[in-house]
Amino acid sequence: MNLRSVSVIGIGSTDFGRMDGESLVDMACAAANEAIADAGVPRQKIQAFYLGNFASGILVGQETLAPKVAYQLGLGSIPATKVEGACASAGIAIRHGVILVATGLADIVLVAGAEKMTSSTTAQNTAALAAAAEELEYNAGLTFAGAFGIWGNRHMHEFGTTRKQMALVSIKNKHNGIPNPRAQFRKEITLDDVLESRLVADPLRLYDCCPVSDGAASLVLCATDMAREYADKPVEIIGSGQATGFINIYEADSMVAFKATIEAARQAYDMAGLKPADIDVVELHDCFTMAEIIDSEDLGLFEKGQGGPAVEEGLTQVGGKIPINPSGGLLAKGHPVGATGCGQAFEVVRQLRGEHENQVSGAEIGLAHNLGATGAVSTVHIFKRS
Repeated sequence: MNLRSVSVIGIGSTDFGRMDGESLVDMACAAANEAIADAGVPRQKIQAFYLGNFASGILVGQETLAPKVAYQLGLGSIPATKVEGACASAGIAIRHGVILVATGLADIVLVAGAEKMTSSTTAQNTAALAAAAEELEYNAGLTFAGAFGIWGNRHMHEFGTTRKQMALVSIKNKHNGIPNPRAQFRKEITLDDVLESRLVADPLRLYDCCPVSDGAASLVLCATDMAREYADKPVEIIGSGQATGFINIYEADSMVAFKATIEAARQAYDMAGLKPADIDVVELHDCFTMAEIIDSEDLGLFEKGQGGPAVEEGLTQVGGKIPINPSGGLLAKGHPVGATGCGQAFEVVRQLRGEHENQVSGAEIGLAHNLGATGAVSTVHIFKRS
C-alpha cells in the first residue's frame, strides 16, 4: 500500500503544572484552539479528532471525553475518538492521526492529549496510575516508582551505572526547563539537592521522579502535499512506530531494557530510512531519571550500559552529541499523563522550526518517544524540518 507523507502544520500547548480553575475540557480546548489557529486551517476542514487521555474517568469523573471536546471546539459531526495507553496515550493518538492521513482516509486531522491530576489527592492519583499496572504486582505493593527502582538497581548492578549519573539527569533536565515557560519547575538544583532529597524507592529519591501535573497539548496533521497551503514551516513526520512490551515485571525478559521502545524505534527508523546517529534532538520519556538512561540506550543513541556515562560526559546536554529533553522533559515540565506524548511532539516541532526557548542549533531531525505503564506500550515518532 502506498502511504502519503504526513506533516504537522499547527501546534498548541497549555502550561504544564497546577492549573487551578481550568477543567480538563478547558485545557484540551485551549491547546487545540491554539494549534488550529497556528495552522491557519478552517475548522470545517478538520476531518477527524483523536484525544489521548488516561485517567479522566477515575480522576474527574468524565468519560466520552473526545466527543465533548470536539463539540466545544465546534468541529461538527466528525469522528472524535479517545485513545488510552497509560502514559503513552497521546503518542498513540498521534500514531492514529498519522495512519488516517497517510492512508488517505483524511487530509487534515486534529490530535490532542490532556490530563487533570492536581485537583486529586495523592491517594487518588496513585490509584489512577495503578490502573495501568499489573493487578497482582500493585496489590503486592509495587508502585511505578518501585518498579523503576528495581530497574535502576539492576542497571547499576549490570553496568556500574552510578547514583551520581542518575542525579545528573535530573540536574540537566531541571536546568533545561528554566527558559521553558511551559515547564512546572524552572530553577537550578545541585547534586546535593538530588542525593539528599527524600527517599522514594531505592535508589530513587524525590528529585529522580517526575511530578503529577495538569496540562494539554495539540497538533494539526495534514497531508504533506497540502501542508504549505496552510503553514509556512510545516514539519514532516517521516517515521512512526508503536509496539507492545511486557505487561508485568515478573515475566519481563530484561530488567535493563524496554522491548516496546526497541521495537517502536526500529519501526520508526526503518520508515524514515535513518539511524540513531542521524537524530539531532530528542524528547524522551524521563518519568524517572533511570528511565532516561534506559530509554537513551533502547533508542540506539548509546550502547547498552553507556547511557549513564553519556550523561556524566555531557553528551546529552544542549550543545552535546545528542541533546536529550532540552524542554526539561517530564522531570521539569511535569507529567500530565495523557498529555505527555503530544507535549513532547510540540517541543520537537518548535525545535525544528527554530523557535524553541532552549534551541538546539541547526536541528533538522527530531525524535519523540513516549512510554506507557511498566513498558507495556511505546511510540516513537521522527520529525524532519521541511
